[in-house]
Amino acid sequence: MLKRYHDEGAPQADQPLLAWAFHDSVHKIEESLSAALRNFPIRPIGWLMWALIFPLGRRAEAPGDRLSRRVAALLMAPNEARDRLANGVFLTPCENNPGGRINSYLSKAIMAEPVERKFLKALKSKGIEALDFKAQLDEAVAEGVITQDERSLLEELRTLTLDTITVDDFDTHELRAASYYDRQHKDPHSQAA
Repeated sequence: MLKRYHDEGAPQADQPLLAWAFHDSVHKIEESLSAALRNFPIRPIGWLMWALIFPLGRRAEAPGDRLSRRVAALLMAPNEARDRLANGVFLTPCENNPGGRINSYLSKAIMAEPVERKFLKALKSKGIEALDFKAQLDEAVAEGVITQDERSLLEELRTLTLDTITVDDFDTHELRAASYYDRQHKDPHSQAA
């Protein structure tokens, strides 16, 4: 991580990413080493190595919340640091590439954020009573909270969000391996003569 940071000219914007990666790596190394020493087969030697390696106890902490929020803000907005981090990653939006689809949705989500905030505020304070999302949008348009174009944007954002979080759904029967039960209960008429 340091080499990449140095090779890219040590950009100031990448410092939170570097700090997060450093804290995360050191914490994971310390955790792994600690686990290995705890499970060392010869306990006294494990204790001795623990005392030599960690004379003051474990000190490395996982990245803090403040740093994680800074990194999250960098990753959730189009910027050079994010582009450098994603360099070489396949981000073409296609059906088989959820990462590419999510990346392409980012600009729409950013564009819709103020509209969404305005809509949610109206849901809480203006008394929009519909329970269905589309009916809520209709009410918001009727009350002049959002325009028809903003309604379309929010509908599209909802569709993209559902596409992002929806997982494949398989029937249990499709997933079941050919078990003894299945072989015993085959339809005799489906077998070839």
